Amino acid sequence: MTENMLEHFFYPESIAVVGATSREGKVGNTLLKNILPFRGKAKGHVRIYAVNPKYDKILNVRCYPSVLQIEDVVDLAVVAVPAVSVPEVLEQCGAKGIKNVVVISAGFKEAGREGAVLESKLVRISDKYGLNLVGPNCLGIINTHAGLNATFGKSTPTKGNIAFLSQSGAFALAVIDWAKAANVGFSKMVSLGNKAVLDECDFIEYLAMDAETAVITLYLEDIREGRRFIDVAREATKTKPVVVLKSGKTEAGAKAASSHTGSIAGSVEAFSAAFQQSGVVEANSINDLFDFSLTLSRIRHVSGGIAIVTNSGGPGVMAADAIEESGLGLAAFDRETMEKLRDLHVANFYNPVDVMGDADSDKFGSALGIVSAAESVGAIIAILSPTAPIEFDKAGDYVLELNDKKPIIPVFMGGDEIANTVERFKKQGITNYFDPVRAVKALCAVKKYSESRDKVSATPFYFKVHRKAIEELIGLWDRKEVKRGIGVEGFKVLETYGIPVPPYGKAETAAEALELADRIGYPVSMKIVSPDIVHKTDVGCVKLNVRREEVKETFFEILHRAEKYTSARRIEGVLVQQMVEGGKEVIVGMKRDMHFGPLIMFGLGGIYVEVFKDVSFRIAPLSKEDAIEMIKSVKAYRILRGVRGEPMSDIDSLVDVLLRVSQLSMDFPEILEADLNPIKVFEHGKGCYAIDFKMIIEAKK
Repeated sequence: MTENMLEHFFYPESIAVVGATSREGKVGNTLLKNILPFRGKAKGHVRIYAVNPKYDKILNVRCYPSVLQIEDVVDLAVVAVPAVSVPEVLEQCGAKGIKNVVVISAGFKEAGREGAVLESKLVRISDKYGLNLVGPNCLGIINTHAGLNATFGKSTPTKGNIAFLSQSGAFALAVIDWAKAANVGFSKMVSLGNKAVLDECDFIEYLAMDAETAVITLYLEDIREGRRFIDVAREATKTKPVVVLKSGKTEAGAKAASSHTGSIAGSVEAFSAAFQQSGVVEANSINDLFDFSLTLSRIRHVSGGIAIVTNSGGPGVMAADAIEESGLGLAAFDRETMEKLRDLHVANFYNPVDVMGDADSDKFGSALGIVSAAESVGAIIAILSPTAPIEFDKAGDYVLELNDKKPIIPVFMGGDEIANTVERFKKQGITNYFDPVRAVKALCAVKKYSESRDKVSATPFYFKVHRKAIEELIGLWDRKEVKRGIGVEGFKVLETYGIPVPPYGKAETAAEALELADRIGYPVSMKIVSPDIVHKTDVGCVKLNVRREEVKETFFEILHRAEKYTSARRIEGVLVQQMVEGGKEVIVGMKRDMHFGPLIMFGLGGIYVEVFKDVSFRIAPLSKEDAIEMIKSVKAYRILRGVRGEPMSDIDSLVDVLLRVSQLSMDFPEILEADLNPIKVFEHGKGCYAIDFKMIIEAKK
């Protein structure tokens, strides 16, 4: 989808309103009323047609029985007829050569099975005629800069530089109403509805090139094309911020997964990883969504620490705490700045700067001026409480004057007394916050966007492997089931992909077990090999530090416990493996997400992985930089670096394992889940071993 293909949605020269009506309060009536004032891109004549066989004229506009009777070319059709009539209308639009259609009508897949069947007809007709379709079940579209309101909302938002895409029409209506009261402006608004044809990716591509849009803001309930979303958003964020509020991230009611990774990794982790890797700023509330968007519309980068100037100690401390917790960092003042502040007779000339409660607006403004001149300061949070000496309008003058020098986030705390000043800020695109913590969170969004944009795009890492050997190996396993668990018997997969495993062998008799143990060397570990037993430790089918005289007895003990546990009796033998002493335990895992594909996990390993959940996630394929970031972002990284004189762990070997698991997951879509847990990593230069392995495979369809 190219940007020009969507141009006629926002700048049509002719519009047909299908389902227009003269009945007040009906969607078709409100749509026509909202569209009639539209004058087009050049403010010239735009042809508007009403379509309804029941009327000859509506609101002084000629009415046609169908779009086929309209003599002229039609750029855009807005459809508001009963759901059952929409397929016929689409057929007529296609025959007429109308390429762009907004279907307002509801009653499709959101209404159940019959509606879903009806929606599939819309998709087939759109494919047949090459239609660009927004909806169905949507509010419509708005272009404030051209004066187009093709929605059934009661009002039009003011002009601005924030584009807003919403999967929920009701939420879009609420935002429009709120924006009018809050004096927040938008460039374009699109209600995506059911996304039968066009989705968020198509509009992100268009808006990334739109000169009237500075920030792309989205409310989404699902992302069907996860891979495409990552690619499109990554490209868009090179030039402008993309802020997303995603609901419906949890997997309530999902069946328990068989692997540790499957138990920990849900949709929340997949979406967050996708947003992080594509440079998207994720919002977790409506306040965040618009706080971040408004701040990013004027501030894209903060080079330096954050300074706080306040006349109230309490809110200043709140801001300082939030800055430290967020990892932003307070600016350290140089000697010259501190001397100037000392001469101003402030309560604290370090950071935060407290000008004291008896300070007037001039003293507050002077402190702002001194701080804004400091080279170490990247942005200022200006906190002002309504004390008797303060004149908010005068203090606002200082903020507006100095904002060009350094970005200032005002936190003018009050109600009616600050209303006029806040309105002046809004006209300059400056958002005032009552809560200093919200101001800090908005600056964090700036930092996240700036860091993601500065990253150099890295190429996924690939190794040469003998894929045919793995294909044959997977093909040998019993594939009668839809899914099957593969345990340590799959070590051959790891070996083929260059992931180190300790010496091992599978024994079907006690004599074979002893022979293997003698060859490997003592002590050994012994584990059951059975597709029915995934968590072997839980049922006593793992024995560690086994000596020579214990091998045969241990073999029979493990078999006995396995036979008691599984009624299927699919016991393939006992794995005999070299005991690996020392090292630190980590986990590398993979779960195939339905939206984004393989989701790779790294974290603290062992039997407590699901308790501590000290893990990080990325979407495969991974680059080397992705793998390094994954390791550094877990709390256990401090342990891996070495604490209290301990040597540093071989982090390079873990990076290598992550990259190889990433490639394995991309090479074999039938692998649904995988765990390498624990991986024992030794000191730098001595590598690591995958001690245990399990995966879930699915039969190829």
